[in-house]
Amino acid sequence: MRGGRHLFQLVLLTLLRELCHGREPSPGAVTCGSVLKLLNTRHSVRLHSHEVKYGSGSGQQSVTGVEASDDANSYWRIRGKSDGSCQRGTPVKCGQAIRLTHVNTGKNLHTHHFPSPLSNNQEVSAFGDDGEGDDLDIWIVQCSGTYWERDDAVRFKHVGTEVFLSITGEQYGHPIRGQREVHGMPAANHHNYWKAMEGVFIKPSMDPAKHDEL
Repeated sequence: MRGGRHLFQLVLLTLLRELCHGREPSPGAVTCGSVLKLLNTRHSVRLHSHEVKYGSGSGQQSVTGVEASDDANSYWRIRGKSDGSCQRGTPVKCGQAIRLTHVNTGKNLHTHHFPSPLSNNQEVSAFGDDGEGDDLDIWIVQCSGTYWERDDAVRFKHVGTEVFLSITGEQYGHPIRGQREVHGMPAANHHNYWKAMEGVFIKPSMDPAKHDEL
């Protein structure tokens, strides 16, 4: 009986380990408070914004895609749906609601029911002041595991209008010549995959006052 009980405990322990496998955040998880660039994997351009407003639609600050990897206007901060909902250094879960705040202008990635200027999809803009906008700044991270890993290609689905953050390759002329249109699309496809690139990542196990710069 004692041997059988011991075997049962070993089997149970093995099953528990298998069930828990992959659920702990890895050192490569994207965390709240991190500042990063996002690369569209289909078109090889980084999500970008700048103090240039749309000449049509909402007239808000434009969001584009740029090829340059060293442009300082391509940094975005990972924040929670609301203050306190995404503690600095906490790994972002797949399915979690976040805000992406443009570092240089303090505006949030935003979309709404305006047509985008080139493709006539849904306009994506940067909106708000000092990181505060409205409910149309909220996006769901869609990924395949438990946490958003830096190596993963992920999608961002807008909570308010259910479109996916996308690029299909249309290019602007003056004054932002060569930059790509960023827009929202209703269908999940290969145009709306994004990957974390250059940035300052807060390690899950570190003191919040410190960071890991890559």
